[in-house]
Amino acid sequence: MKFKIEKNDPNCSARAGVITTDHGTIGTPIFMPVGTLGAVKGVNIDNLYDDIKAQIILGNTYHLFLRPGIEVLEAAGGLHKFNGWTKPILTDSGGFQVFSLAHRRKIKPEEGVWFQSHIDGSRHLFSPERVMDIQRSIGADIMMAFDECVPYPCDFEYAKKSMKITHNWLQRCCKRFDETEGKYGYGQTLFPIVQGSVFKELRKESAAFIASMGREGNAIGGVSVGEPTELMYEMTDICCQILPKDKPRYLMGVGTPANILEGIAMGVDMFDCVMPTRNGRNGMVFTWHGMMNMKNEKWKFDFSLLDEESELSIDKNCSKAFLRHLYTSDEMLGPMIGSLHNLTFYLQLVKTARQKLMEGTFYEWKRSVIEEVMRRL
Repeated sequence: MKFKIEKNDPNCSARAGVITTDHGTIGTPIFMPVGTLGAVKGVNIDNLYDDIKAQIILGNTYHLFLRPGIEVLEAAGGLHKFNGWTKPILTDSGGFQVFSLAHRRKIKPEEGVWFQSHIDGSRHLFSPERVMDIQRSIGADIMMAFDECVPYPCDFEYAKKSMKITHNWLQRCCKRFDETEGKYGYGQTLFPIVQGSVFKELRKESAAFIASMGREGNAIGGVSVGEPTELMYEMTDICCQILPKDKPRYLMGVGTPANILEGIAMGVDMFDCVMPTRNGRNGMVFTWHGMMNMKNEKWKFDFSLLDEESELSIDKNCSKAFLRHLYTSDEMLGPMIGSLHNLTFYLQLVKTARQKLMEGTFYEWKRSVIEEVMRRL
């Protein structure tokens, strides 16, 4: 994998760049739709290519390990062949499930994490080495190191102990990654993950340790887990000041459109979040002027187009009243349109941010967009 910075913003740390992988290039900053099980919920591959214009999607190691299983993925020739997506794929390591499935796992630092399957109750050990092997079998272009994502709030001593475990696991991940090869004839790369909760001292220590590993890209984890937005921004900025400027930075699990724009201003290049599809399934639609709850009575007789500023063709053929009808009637097309619209908006957001960066007008544009959205909410 290669990364080239094409433009830096003179007023902040934002930059426009290009990531090159064996499955194609990615213009940054970029938002990555989440396809936990190898598919983005309610969105087909053609939509991802033609409508959303996604450049990279995500899969999840834990969930893909359980279903469809590694034997199926290897027999298919990897996730790209299995789901038909020919562009880059990133896989999370399962570290977030250490946080989200706390009631179903037991951490043993020297071994890894024992998970109890949420499907059939079977027990599985995820060690750093096994997580690398699974991601080799999945065939992701970008593999994430195995980490512990701690909850918010947590005390300093727990956060410090967890960070040390994450660093130890990272060294084991790097060793396993470096002594193995991809299975499908193309290159893969490994991103370490900064942890440290909301403690400045720990974030600085972790970012410095991750930077010292010299990998081709780096991630910031353990944010967007319930902490106040101001703390999320503070921790992100601390990490970006330490992580290498010549390598892509990935802020995991973030977030709202405003979060993404502020992250770009701090020097983040890559984002992912389930928010656009989750909100889309529940009737919440993002626009340049804020968010609309399409289940509200106010849209019942509103026959204006869903979003005249959208690049999505269906937005120019679907009225607010009709979309509300789909949601309130529990018609499955409603959540599908909402998810498609929201992902298209998120990709338009980062595409426009990139354009403004290339033009040298990002900082003022970012401020005006956030002010407009906040005024409308």
